[in-house]
Amino acid sequence: MNKIENYIHGKKISFSNKTLPIFDPSKGEKISEVVLSDDKDFNELIKSSTKGFEIWKEFTPLKRSRIISKFKNLIEKNIDNLAKAVSTEHGKTLDDARGSVTRGLEVVEFATGIPHLLKGEFSQNVGSNIDSWSVRQPLGITAGITPFNFPAMVPMWMFPISIACGNSFILKPSEKDPSCPIMLAELFSEAGLPDGVLNIINGDKHIVNRLLLSDKISSISFVGSTPVAKYIYKTASENGKRVQALGGAKNHLVVMPDANLKQAVDGIIGAAYGSAGERCMAISVAVAVGDIANELVSKISDRAQTLKVAPWVDNNAEMGPLISLEHKNKVENYIAQGEKDGANLLLDGRNCSIQGYENGYFVGPTLFDGVTEEMTIYKEEIFGPVLSVVRVDDYNSALNLVNKHAFGNGTSIYTSDGEISRHFTTNCQIGMVGINVPIPVPMAFHSFGGWKQSLFGDHSMHGMEGIHFFTKLKTITSRWPKSIKSGPEFVIPTN
Repeated sequence: MNKIENYIHGKKISFSNKTLPIFDPSKGEKISEVVLSDDKDFNELIKSSTKGFEIWKEFTPLKRSRIISKFKNLIEKNIDNLAKAVSTEHGKTLDDARGSVTRGLEVVEFATGIPHLLKGEFSQNVGSNIDSWSVRQPLGITAGITPFNFPAMVPMWMFPISIACGNSFILKPSEKDPSCPIMLAELFSEAGLPDGVLNIINGDKHIVNRLLLSDKISSISFVGSTPVAKYIYKTASENGKRVQALGGAKNHLVVMPDANLKQAVDGIIGAAYGSAGERCMAISVAVAVGDIANELVSKISDRAQTLKVAPWVDNNAEMGPLISLEHKNKVENYIAQGEKDGANLLLDGRNCSIQGYENGYFVGPTLFDGVTEEMTIYKEEIFGPVLSVVRVDDYNSALNLVNKHAFGNGTSIYTSDGEISRHFTTNCQIGMVGINVPIPVPMAFHSFGGWKQSLFGDHSMHGMEGIHFFTKLKTITSRWPKSIKSGPEFVIPTN
């Protein structure tokens, strides 16, 4: 049985003998195991990361950029192997896995521009013969805790930016699919990254708490559920760390009566059921405005029934299984709760069985109509292929619905009306907004992050927000001796 260890100081190592099983979600079979690290592993991790930072911080931004550029090239050469590792352990289709690696690669590409991105500001003669300028310097040892749904993309939202800024980085990936992060670390070492600059430690909550409490670690980045994000933010902040913690989502897609219906349906199908709904940017609520509702629901239902649910090895698969049996049961319990609360279950994804893969964790496309704000399936994040349709009379009711929800991660509106779209983008209380775009994930040179219960901390991820998060600002004011007047000054200098 293959054992996945830690990656510390350029080597695969582990001291702990404890492991957790890793399953193939398509078959429900154990395929490998991952080490549950102990305190000895953690102490070795901190020792390595400290050494790595001391070496790496002396590299010029241009030298860092060259190594990151080589890393980018190696990812491109190995993208099929990386995608296969994601699909094998997560279960998502191969095309979806490849796309997620590509979105992470784009952040790596952005990080190659670090010599320009770290430039400060300079002001001459802020006072008589006095100049002032600012620089951004690295934090030290930084750490990230990432979820199972994007084992390549989400880590690459974090560590390329941090490392480009001169930090060392510790990654604690999900224990459900840790192979791809190890592969990425090996490729970075192959590109010339010094040992200890990127380390990976596997484990459970014990290791998470060690990261949060360690006085050697300067920052924590996290993506996951809102309850855990709150815990991460509170615990790490209390221990003097800078924190960016992305939580849950309940993304609404508003369909106006003047929308292009085919485009709206296509967008909803892909955004609701792609990756089996295991995306923080998945559309889980379709808001039907006015008299478009009946036709919209009918077309969604018709199209969803044609989706091919299959394991990733089937090249025609459009949707794969959920990550685990536990999560499958959780999603099916939400479907049962929706029925109990009185929602109209049009498509039931339970009892989805694939020939030859009967033990896989499959849930088919599920569609509820007549969902209301009081229902559990509306209020809580399901993280599965379950779409709820809420009907409202007018645009203002739709906007109010979006803004009242506790989560504020992403939203979209489908309309042909420029005035409505402008009003929506200006007035919705959401971090990421799409206009006739179902999944408004920002590109690497912008930043990713929600509002309200979807983000804890002051900084979003990647883009310039990432640069600012992983650096400290220092401002210098300078005057040379020959320009100094004799005698002490007892007032604040003014110009």
